[in-house]
Amino acid sequence: MASSSLPPSVPSQTAAAARFARIPSSVSLKSTSSSFKIPHGQQQQGQLENLHLVSLSKQGKLKEARDFLKQMDEAGVLVNPHSYESLLEACGKMASLSDGKLIHRRLGNPSRYLENCVLKMYCACESFRDAEKLFDEMLEKDVASWGILISGYSEKGRLKEAFRLCTRMIELGIGLNSTVFTNLLKSLSDPSVLEIGEQLHSLVIRTGLSTNVSVITAISNMYVKCRQLQRAKLVFDQMVETNAVAWTGLTMGYTRAGKQKDALALFIRMLKEGVEMDQFVFSITLKACSGLEYLNLGRQIHGYIVKLGLESDVSVGTPVVDLYIKCSCFDSARRAFKRISEPNDASWSAIITGYCQIGEFEKSLQIFRSLRLKDMAMNSFIYTSITQACSALADYNMGAQAHADAIKRGLVSYVHGESAMITFYSKCGRLDYANQAFESIDEPDTVAWTAIICGHAYHGNASEALKLFRRMQSSTARPNEVTFIGVLTACSHSGLVTEAELYLESMSREYGLDPTIDHYCCMVDAYARAGLLQEAYELVTNMPFEPDAMSWKCLLGGCRIHRNLELGEIAAENLLQLDPDDTAGYILMFNLYGSHGKWDEAARVRSVMGARKLKKELSCSWITVKGKVHWFVVGDKHHPRTDDIYRKLKELNGSVTDVESVHLTEEDVSFGLPERKQLLMEHSERLAVAFGLISVPNNVPIVIFKNLRACKHCHDFAKHVSMVTGRRITISDSCRFHHFHLGKCSCDDYW
Repeated sequence: MASSSLPPSVPSQTAAAARFARIPSSVSLKSTSSSFKIPHGQQQQGQLENLHLVSLSKQGKLKEARDFLKQMDEAGVLVNPHSYESLLEACGKMASLSDGKLIHRRLGNPSRYLENCVLKMYCACESFRDAEKLFDEMLEKDVASWGILISGYSEKGRLKEAFRLCTRMIELGIGLNSTVFTNLLKSLSDPSVLEIGEQLHSLVIRTGLSTNVSVITAISNMYVKCRQLQRAKLVFDQMVETNAVAWTGLTMGYTRAGKQKDALALFIRMLKEGVEMDQFVFSITLKACSGLEYLNLGRQIHGYIVKLGLESDVSVGTPVVDLYIKCSCFDSARRAFKRISEPNDASWSAIITGYCQIGEFEKSLQIFRSLRLKDMAMNSFIYTSITQACSALADYNMGAQAHADAIKRGLVSYVHGESAMITFYSKCGRLDYANQAFESIDEPDTVAWTAIICGHAYHGNASEALKLFRRMQSSTARPNEVTFIGVLTACSHSGLVTEAELYLESMSREYGLDPTIDHYCCMVDAYARAGLLQEAYELVTNMPFEPDAMSWKCLLGGCRIHRNLELGEIAAENLLQLDPDDTAGYILMFNLYGSHGKWDEAARVRSVMGARKLKKELSCSWITVKGKVHWFVVGDKHHPRTDDIYRKLKELNGSVTDVESVHLTEEDVSFGLPERKQLLMEHSERLAVAFGLISVPNNVPIVIFKNLRACKHCHDFAKHVSMVTGRRITISDSCRFHHFHLGKCSCDDYW
């Protein structure tokens, strides 16, 4: 709002202000009250009473203030102008129009200063009809009166009315002052009002205010908000005198426009010119460093912040944490976080993101639970990170609770939160909920489309994934590189080789996307799974990239399936040259030799593994029952219900006796051949299935997760169990989901 002249002075006002807190709210001015008596000689002046009235106003206790006013009237104590000013200010802040009108009626014939206070109150309450009425009735309007009403309109975005008043001022020969210009310029906050801003700039020059620091700063910031950075910089460079607001505004404009290098150049210029910096400047500059991942410069700025003693300030400490996380320096981020005196939701969001980034998902969930327990403020980014953590852990219960909590608080991010929910439900085996989350989005963006397409792809629903892709092509969203990974994966897992070729070709032809080696690996995988091993080999050797380990591994996997020893040996040799510690490569080759009866060669593969001391990640399977996660490893006998599990497993294994064709897997790689037939019957997913059958209600699907790829025998076992029990069983291994029902798998044995 525009400023106005000072109110009449109140005797001893400053000294008495310190006694506000000592005056009880229950003070009564009634002559019969024993709790308070008006000292002789103060009945006319009423200094203490007016101080109490001001105190009530500043505390926002308008009802008590009204009651106290009545008591003052009954006691004959006059209300001074400063008290009226405080009351009107409180009414404006609390948007209490009724109380404001009551005070207005009490004034009678107020001074011009108090009339301006009433005018300001009406504007704050957005009662512009009352404001205009008062303004028109004012006999003596000053520039402050005009400024208050103009500022009131401009602050509420009612620019038409604000400029109507400006025009009237000019017509009446009343000069616009710096306050009016500053408030008008502040209200211009997007490119649609650029032309108005340009006219104001011209008017500022004509009225001779182009050297006024506050006005010219407002002009520069107006151009920043209207995305005219070159013009903002031109105005800034022509300023005779600059202030911190001008520097900060231009720096922020560069950062928001993605011109982080320009922002940092301006910051360095501020240092050289000795400009006084505040927390806001450091916050913006650190964000620029984060965007560019300029770790060294960020560390120097952090050191300067420490030197100034600002590192505990949350507005500076949080961007420091964010910088280190973006630059993958989590230990530095953790130390910076601990120095923040009062972390806010942005601080917690940054550190939770950091824990997710380094794979400490359990720690991120631990922090989230603590924040919920303390009922601390959250933001949508926290919920998005927690959803991603639950996706990585396949923690359905925690993720579903977080989703419900986010909906309840209105903190589902429309940028990434909804897409994260789709991925979460997909990874937890609940594709039905993933579909619901997707269909609830009015206009899905590329990330959302990609999430649901990939979800169906990894669940083996190729037809639905491709149907969704066609829907996406008809929408306004454009597919990106990740979208095509999902599409090609769907084709690969379902034998749609021709379709995969067409989609790979369309990337550059229709969408201007250059296929990466990951896309070519998907195509190699599609050829290899379909038995087109020569085509797969030719693609590996002729693609526009040096083949990586995954390329050869896809080919080797196909050779294992289709028992092509010649190409398999070539693929294995290249794979193990690129990644000699890849256990899966040795296992695939062992099984390929075994399928051809070449046990000496198979033994040599096993010997090399032993010599290299290769140990694969421990294979395990887990299932969640009643909110508790139950873990199993091969031959596990540590579960409280071990006897029941093995009893059920014996019953199920009795009808599955075909274990003659035993193949080495990640799960039994450490055991000798004589042991494998028995261990095969005790693979981790079999134990989890048996536990699910005795623990999960019949009308609820059994959902199991495994950290490594399932073997053929356990896949056949799950099909058999689904047939003899009629239960729906879902197993997610390291490659995809398998949905078993009535003796069939969703992959149609194409895996």
